[in-house]
Amino acid sequence: MRSMWKGAIGFGLVSVPVRLYAATQEHGIRLHQVHDADGGRIHLRRVCDACGEEVAYEHLAKGFEDDEGHTAVVTKEDLAELPLPSKHLIDVLAFVDAERIDPLQLSGAYYLAPENAAADKPYVLLRETLKQTDRVAVTKIALRTRESLALLRVHGELLSLHTMYWPDEVRDAGDLAPPASVTVRPQELKMATSLMDTLSEDFDLDALEDEYQAALDELITAHLSDRPVRVREAVAPAPDNVIDLMAALQASIDSAGGGTAAGKKTAARTGARKTATAGSAEKASKGKAGAKASGGGSARAQAKSAAKKTTERAPAKKSAARKTGRRAS
Repeated sequence: MRSMWKGAIGFGLVSVPVRLYAATQEHGIRLHQVHDADGGRIHLRRVCDACGEEVAYEHLAKGFEDDEGHTAVVTKEDLAELPLPSKHLIDVLAFVDAERIDPLQLSGAYYLAPENAAADKPYVLLRETLKQTDRVAVTKIALRTRESLALLRVHGELLSLHTMYWPDEVRDAGDLAPPASVTVRPQELKMATSLMDTLSEDFDLDALEDEYQAALDELITAHLSDRPVRVREAVAPAPDNVIDLMAALQASIDSAGGGTAAGKKTAARTGARKTATAGSAEKASKGKAGAKASGGGSARAQAKSAAKKTTERAPAKKSAARKTGRRAS
């Protein structure tokens, strides 16, 4: 792996010589522009508006045009002479908790390796200190003639560096969020949590693959070998008019393979509610029967009759409650 930057990490009076390596690479086939009629390559020419001549790469410079149309030409030599303190130094500004860094600010990712054997000890010291304190370092670094904020953190046994956007480069979200009046019910929140748990079971990030890239590879191979292109099944669009949120969540759990357990839990809760309702009705019926019996206490015949009727009705109520409980379960 070829290094792309050499310098040192500086925190306090401690200096750690390091080399910087790109930590990521994008896969894929690079497509270029061609004429659709004959496949001829389309070339983009760098032509000067002032003289009309094509300009070679070594004669390209940077420029800035103001509102009045005046252009300031900035050459590579001008940029190289700009005083950048972080040109060969990853200057640690502060050590902070990782939660303080908004992931929106993170950009490119790089590995940092010790420059030589003499750098191993301070390198490991910084790595282990970050590990034990569970912190990250906010730094500054100059890459490609641009100074950037950067995040220094531990990745396995290495230190990694993530370039960051400056705070004023992160756009204000404005009023993009839903209105505060929109709320969710506890039942919906529980169902959504159950769906999250179901989708997270046996998840393997390394098993994921770029399906679009595989289809593109197959398409190009078919064209090169003059074979017919295999027609793939169209992906069904996601519904955009969900009416019953609970039903949609339950259907999602069922399709994800967790419907049986969730269904049993839902049925158990429903059965418990029905059984509790039946028990309340039974108690209410007994209470009414007792009130009628006590209301006729002056006539012993009425009391005996009421007690007899209560005794005859009670088993029927209990039987009905048992039947209700069986249906709920």
